[in-house]
Amino acid sequence: MLSRNHKSNALLGSREIEKYCPLKREDAEFLETALHRLGLSIRAYHRIIKVARTIADLDGNQQIEKTLIGSAWLPSDG
Repeated sequence: MLSRNHKSNALLGSREIEKYCPLKREDAEFLETALHRLGLSIRAYHRIIKVARTIADLDGNQQIEKTLIGSAWLPSDG
């Protein structure tokens, strides 16, 4: 993450999120639908994407996948 954007994912701004955290169309639609149904804000959308980007980085994945998006906002079991 630091080599890509010289700061932690948590500090990314809106334009940096668009640049460094691209989503496939179907994954973006999945997230938008979930947020709309839950009544969450664009701020929550950005927070979820940043967490998903961090999970992808830790897993060594270049692309943020739908499963990572789910992992970023679903409560954990423990």
